[in-house]
Amino acid sequence: MKPGQLFEQFEKLAEKFELRIIQGKGDFYGGSCIIKQDKVIVVNKMMPIEQRLRVLAQEFSSLNLNSIYIVPALRDFINENG
Repeated sequence: MKPGQLFEQFEKLAEKFELRIIQGKGDFYGGSCIIKQDKVIVVNKMMPIEQRLRVLAQEFSSLNLNSIYIVPALRDFINENG
């Protein structure tokens, strides 16, 4: 699966967990946080997409993904990079 497609799958997965993925510019790596009681994952859009995907994989690997259907390519990516 291409990086752009993986990112789209992460966005769909985030919806299932009621998470928002925010892409911002700045001097930061990225990760999860809470903004006004909303759970968000912030990624630096200035980073290469491969790095952004690894940030997302690390954040989602900490969640219980067993009871949710995830596209096999995305599940493999999370398992390898999380």
